[in-house]
Amino acid sequence: MQLSEDQNNNKASLSRFESMLKTNSVFFFDADEFEEIIHYYIESGKIALAKKATKLGLEQHPSSINLKLFQVEMLVFENQLNQAEELLNNLSLLEKSNEEIFIQKANIYSRKHNHKKAILYLKQALDITSDPPDVLSLIGMEYLFLEDYENAKWYFMACLEEEEEDISALYNVIYCFEYLNQNQEAIDYLNDYLNKNPYNEVAWHQVGKQYYQLKEFKKALAAFDFAIISDDTFIGAYLEKGKVLEKLKRYTEAIESYTVTLGLDDPTSFALLRIGRCYEKLGSSELALQFYLKCVEEDGLLDKGWIAITDFYIKNKNYKKALYYINKAINIDAENVLYWKRYATINHRLNLFEEAEYGYRKALELGNYELQTWLSRCDILIHLGEFNAAIKNCFQAIDFYPDSAEIEFRLAGLFYINGDIQKTRFYLKNALKNNFEYSFILEELFPSVYKNKKILQIIEQHKKPSI
Repeated sequence: MQLSEDQNNNKASLSRFESMLKTNSVFFFDADEFEEIIHYYIESGKIALAKKATKLGLEQHPSSINLKLFQVEMLVFENQLNQAEELLNNLSLLEKSNEEIFIQKANIYSRKHNHKKAILYLKQALDITSDPPDVLSLIGMEYLFLEDYENAKWYFMACLEEEEEDISALYNVIYCFEYLNQNQEAIDYLNDYLNKNPYNEVAWHQVGKQYYQLKEFKKALAAFDFAIISDDTFIGAYLEKGKVLEKLKRYTEAIESYTVTLGLDDPTSFALLRIGRCYEKLGSSELALQFYLKCVEEDGLLDKGWIAITDFYIKNKNYKKALYYINKAINIDAENVLYWKRYATINHRLNLFEEAEYGYRKALELGNYELQTWLSRCDILIHLGEFNAAIKNCFQAIDFYPDSAEIEFRLAGLFYINGDIQKTRFYLKNALKNNFEYSFILEELFPSVYKNKKILQIIEQHKKPSI
């Protein structure tokens, strides 16, 4: 491809500048050349070089407003906001109609979390700018920071009216619609947009996602098909189409859609996982397992992949294999509560009670406060004869579930075993009042307690007469 004259000049300026740095020579550049060099480094994320170019540029052109504005940008980047603001105030005395001064002032106030003041400066910039879309987008972003989604939406829409191809603004408009739960309004807006831009794959993709949220799967499918017609390499559309086909129970077609993505780019763990799920739904267990294993090979940090393999073996009652894979998962991420819950369940089914108790304890420590986790741990502690630990577990659980008859029946049985009849009566009566139907817990976990005449008497007293 032939480079334009400007591109050639920019490339030559950059080469000369980097040669100057390497040789410690001093070359002269005009102000425009410095601006292009600094802009290139900022865009490339090479801030240290941008800062150096700004410093050298100002040494050669101390009165250049644009280079001073780059200096402000460097100061803001380094969070030297007061110094940046002072420099801007001096510049504004020299140039009262330079939009970049207002934009940088807005940037400073945005960094200070004063988004309302940032908006005021951006609106001043909007009055004088020759590039409204950029400023409209910046105002929209400030309203997003304020969580004012209606105003943010308006400014992003205004940006799109000025520049229809601004995909970032389009995504932001839809984000606002979604946050406001305005799915149908989003669809109406996107359809208007598509009337003017009928082959915009992103807009079709977003229409499909809105229909998916509304559970209108056939309309979603049509939208994703149009996205693919507009761009047959659009991976996101194939993935979303696959999800819709799964919802419609058209698993073979879903596999085809996901498989297309594997040929367009490096395989994604998401696509491999979904293909595995589809094969499992179709009853092709071996193929399902193959794709689950490929999924974790592709991304060992994706917990859904490890969980899919583990659940696959649990369903097939191959608990030793399930334990093998959940142990591998835990070795990668020992803070994942979903892994510990499965670790506990598998060990419980293998009658490895101490390991199961440890698993439930870890799940609780990591914040899994589901009632069933507390109850399962309690039952194992009872089985192991750890009655005091079981009581402590129940007291911790009752803080979260104060009216749970399931916990109170267990406490009644545990206090009876510990010889505290007063607390036995208290928790038994509470449990019977809260839910008489759970009295079978006492019979199952504490058969000797249940057979006690005084206990049976209390149970009978709370029994409701049958109609």
